[in-house]
Amino acid sequence: MPQTADDLDAVAVRTWCSLALDALGREREAIDAINVYPVADGDTGTNLYLTVESAAAAVEAVFAAHETGTSVPSTADAVRAMAHGALIGARGNSGTILAQLLRGMAGVLAEEAGPEAGTDRLRLALTRAAVSAREAVAHPVEGTVLTVATAAAEAAGRAPGGTGAVARAAYEGARTALEATPGQLAVLGRAGVVDAGGRGLVAVLGALVEAVSGRAPERMYESSAAPVPVAPAAGDCPAADDPEGGPAFEVIYLLEAGDGAVERLRTRLDALGDSLVVVGGDGLWNVHVHVDDAGAAVEAGVEAGRPYRIRITHFAADRVHARPEPAQRAVVVVVPGDGLGGLCAEAGATTVLARPGEPPASGELVDAIRRAHAREVVLLPNDGDLRHTAAAAAEQARTEGIRVALIPTRAAVQGIAALAVHEPDRSFDEDVVAMTAAAGATRYAELAVAERQSWTMAGICQAGDILGLIDGDVAVIGEDVPRTARNVLDRMLAAGGELVTLVLGEDVPDALADALEEHVREGYLAVDTVVYRGGHQCAPLLIGVE
Repeated sequence: MPQTADDLDAVAVRTWCSLALDALGREREAIDAINVYPVADGDTGTNLYLTVESAAAAVEAVFAAHETGTSVPSTADAVRAMAHGALIGARGNSGTILAQLLRGMAGVLAEEAGPEAGTDRLRLALTRAAVSAREAVAHPVEGTVLTVATAAAEAAGRAPGGTGAVARAAYEGARTALEATPGQLAVLGRAGVVDAGGRGLVAVLGALVEAVSGRAPERMYESSAAPVPVAPAAGDCPAADDPEGGPAFEVIYLLEAGDGAVERLRTRLDALGDSLVVVGGDGLWNVHVHVDDAGAAVEAGVEAGRPYRIRITHFAADRVHARPEPAQRAVVVVVPGDGLGGLCAEAGATTVLARPGEPPASGELVDAIRRAHAREVVLLPNDGDLRHTAAAAAEQARTEGIRVALIPTRAAVQGIAALAVHEPDRSFDEDVVAMTAAAGATRYAELAVAERQSWTMAGICQAGDILGLIDGDVAVIGEDVPRTARNVLDRMLAAGGELVTLVLGEDVPDALADALEEHVREGYLAVDTVVYRGGHQCAPLLIGVE
């Protein structure tokens, strides 16, 4: 994590994106809950998360392209990737505005300058961001994320000191402005909430502080609890009224077009509806508008250039149109290897492969949910690090009319246990309860190879040691796989158990499974063992005890 207060370099940008994604993951539900403006559709937190997820993925791709060499990307490469990723992945009104804020910052930070210019560049970047975001919105409204962004830029402009101090001043200025939003926008005041988009921006700026200083600021909200918004009164925001009083559709698309064509498009879309935000530049734009005539909004894009990734959401139905008659229920499972993928597919599940070092993005999970083609879907992420990604995917699928239950499985063996008790003929709630109970009753472990000397819960390990992790923590350090596996099993079975599940990696011989089965059979009466081949997976051995 960068500790310098002199510059926001490529590594700091990467860290910022990662921390911002974590922060929005923690606050996603709370932000969704206070979303009452411009439409009370409860998705601002999810949209911001998906936007930053796309930005972070783009930055990671730039770093991955440099892995074969000894250098890291330039700051310009990193910030341009961040801005481009946010632009193409922007969701909803607030996500589109955030994309423009990041684009505005990137335009300054990508410019050539000496290290001594770092602090001034951040001040200018925040100012450029606030200005460009306002310019992107057809009719700016105070008490929104625009107000919070402007306050952050103004506070940064007054702040003395290095980059860390400037970032912290921007964060504090944004916090103060956010608290004032209920007094600026009547719908927020009546609902007793702050602006949802502004709260998301505060989380992103808090991540920036931590990225450049190494110290996280005090969180504005200690828990995810949030006031339950009340319905806004007529006249506060047209799109938040009943379907007859405001635009019925949200239309979003990417557009390849020239500047002149986009200016004409703005004028035409502004006459068709409200909440118009057009962000981007250099031939690529993200268009967002609320309208009654969705076809006319898309047609306007066709006349301006080449629209694609077109998304139309009906506010009243809160779902995407045109879906064929689906099946009743399906299960979507994230698997760490192709072997388990085949096993779960045979059981009727739709699978998403988590490749080593490449966890699936929320978009992949949403695509899998759609591919399952069911009214009701149970989602099994099988990885604790995917909890925010899976939650965002589930929320996105719900906006499309799919009932999604997310069971927070933390390991593949928990997913196997849940899938084993899945019964599509019983009620959805009963099925989810049974699957959750089965997953929760399964302790999980895995073996891993230490990459370097490190301190662990079990002591100091050396590079090449075999680590036995139980429920996510290192519990055993060994010299070889068989002995370490036996020690892990003994620790797990000391607390009792009826069934041991072993999932072998691609290069692990069958003899290991035979030896472990014999170990369990001889040492623990009435405990059964099942063995699966996991195929190509990170861990040589996964263990579950039910």
